[in-house]
Amino acid sequence: MRIATRLTILFVVLIIVVSFTVGWFAVALSSRSQYASLDSEINSVVNSGLADPDTALSNALYVAQRPGDDLTLDVIFPSGLITRVNSGSVPLRRSPTIADVKNSLTRVVSEANLPGFVIRSVDIGGGDYLVVAGSTSNIRKQNQHLALLVAAVALAVALVGLVLARLIIRRDLRAMERLIHYAGNVTSGDEVGPIPEGQGSRDLEELRGALAIMVDALQERIALETRSTLAMQQFIGDASHELRTPLTVVKGYNELLANGAASPEQQVRAVSRIKREVERMEELVGDLLLLAEVREAPRHAEAIVDLGELLEGKIVDFAAENPERSLSNVIQPNVTILARTDYVDRLVSNALTNVVRHTPANAALRIVLNTANQRARLLIEDGGPGLPTYGIRPQRFQRFDNSRSRETGGSGLGMSIMADVAELLGGSMRTERSSLGGLALRFDFPLTRPSGP
Repeated sequence: MRIATRLTILFVVLIIVVSFTVGWFAVALSSRSQYASLDSEINSVVNSGLADPDTALSNALYVAQRPGDDLTLDVIFPSGLITRVNSGSVPLRRSPTIADVKNSLTRVVSEANLPGFVIRSVDIGGGDYLVVAGSTSNIRKQNQHLALLVAAVALAVALVGLVLARLIIRRDLRAMERLIHYAGNVTSGDEVGPIPEGQGSRDLEELRGALAIMVDALQERIALETRSTLAMQQFIGDASHELRTPLTVVKGYNELLANGAASPEQQVRAVSRIKREVERMEELVGDLLLLAEVREAPRHAEAIVDLGELLEGKIVDFAAENPERSLSNVIQPNVTILARTDYVDRLVSNALTNVVRHTPANAALRIVLNTANQRARLLIEDGGPGLPTYGIRPQRFQRFDNSRSRETGGSGLGMSIMADVAELLGGSMRTERSSLGGLALRFDFPLTRPSGP
């Protein structure tokens, strides 16, 4: 049974129970009031004859004939003879006994042998008794009519409640059914559009909001897993391809050396080439391990690194190794970040290695370090040929230019390592056109918090 049907049935049952309970109390109160009124009529007749037994009968008969009173008066003699002096609309069908008379001398009673009547007796002298009887049949009829009326009203109220319940509950439950159907489609992986509207009660709006958050998180997770799977597949393919080339070269020269047919010059060249390919594979494996380490590294820094001091050491080494280059720098002192020193060192080394590998020997190099808005800004730009496109986040094994071959372009992981390290440190790396005409690498890192006094 659907929840809408269950709620509607429960609502209607509650209405019926409440209506019948209120109606029962109304019928009970009405019956009590009517019986009290009949008792009052009988007592007023009896009380009129209590003062003087000689005039009791006449007084009682006078009172019993008032408009609105519907009573039967019987006189019972000691011999058991009964004389009816006043007959009501519903007369007594059985005669009261002396026992009935004695039981009703002090109060109005109902006797088993006089069904449908209540009686009270009074001594009118000479051993005679006056019995005043009132019929309760009209009260029963009125109560039955009132009970039927209450039942009809209860059913009518229940019917109206049923219609209102279906209109009110059905609206919210239809919206809930749409949300459930939508969630089922999301769970089964079907293509879904925007989440259905949840207009209705506040609870329904909150349910829709929670479902929207859950669906967004689930879709984001699915998209992330899909991208991760594709990236892993591409990474495995690229890594196997990158390793296959040097392995093929090593295998070929090894076979050349093994057959003994190579000349001394060929042997020297073969050994040199094998050494270079081994170094390339060693560099590639090292870069892969570093990338894996950076991706899995915890998101907290381990030490305070002075960027200016580290850069000054790198600049001195670079100038000594590349004396033909024009090198300029503007280094702001005391620029510190929270990082691992080896990661920052590798980032700067990769940037300078890219300059050496991919620019002419006399291309200019400029390094600038400053701060702005609680961020450390590092710019490394060269006067080389630059890149075909800028602003793209580097990917693993991505070579931005076909001229950057495996012979001169390294493993294709250098730019990706720099971007990963920058992001690990809470910063970013952006490629753009250099003011010197080549490539500019712009890094951004959060500064360390100033220490207290």
